[in-house]
Amino acid sequence: MSAAVLSERISGVTSTGRTVGVLVLAHLVAAMFLPFVMLDIVRGSEGLLVNAANHAGTVRAAVLIFFAGTAMAIAVSISAYPVISRHSPAMARWLFAIAVAAFTLQTVDNGALMSLLSLSQEYVKAGTTKPEVFETVALIANAMRKWAHFTYLLVAVSWMALLYIALLRCALVPRALAIVGLLACITQIASVSLRVIFGYPPIMELAMPLGPVHLTLAIWLMVKGFDQKSSRA
Repeated sequence: MSAAVLSERISGVTSTGRTVGVLVLAHLVAAMFLPFVMLDIVRGSEGLLVNAANHAGTVRAAVLIFFAGTAMAIAVSISAYPVISRHSPAMARWLFAIAVAAFTLQTVDNGALMSLLSLSQEYVKAGTTKPEVFETVALIANAMRKWAHFTYLLVAVSWMALLYIALLRCALVPRALAIVGLLACITQIASVSLRVIFGYPPIMELAMPLGPVHLTLAIWLMVKGFDQKSSRA
């Protein structure tokens, strides 16, 4: 490989890494943080049945942000595909496939959220007429949304774990950062998604490290890009 070709490939790898960093940051903010904050504010102490109708714009905005945020995982997979596929074509394809699966599951979750919004609007229109009927329906709707949401979380964080595995295997970021990120993903899956699926309450404190680690990855990639040694593979 000539020096000119190698230099061009190194530049391309670095630029791709920085693009991925921006997309990872967008995914973190839009898929894993901002819409959750918005929905928590709407929910308040009374729940979505009572409060969603009066904050319909916020609920709709959160749904749109969820769509955009989960699409960022697909964008990350596509952007990183040329680099990762040099080392492992199968891993690059799996990264894309799981990102699409997460987007699909978030679509189901968003549908459940919009159903809760419609139910809340009907609840407000009905006033004090048969509130127990609405509460029963809301209980069912919340249960459906709960399982759609935690199924999505399981797949979404599995995608993040595979991303860290790919970064580790391909030596695209410092080894310690990739390992810590993978461990944070495994901890989140075990303490939140799987615990809820098996009927136990989530331990949210154990999920918290994933956010700062993922933010660190985004910043590292935006500043450094992918490790240039990967271009020699």
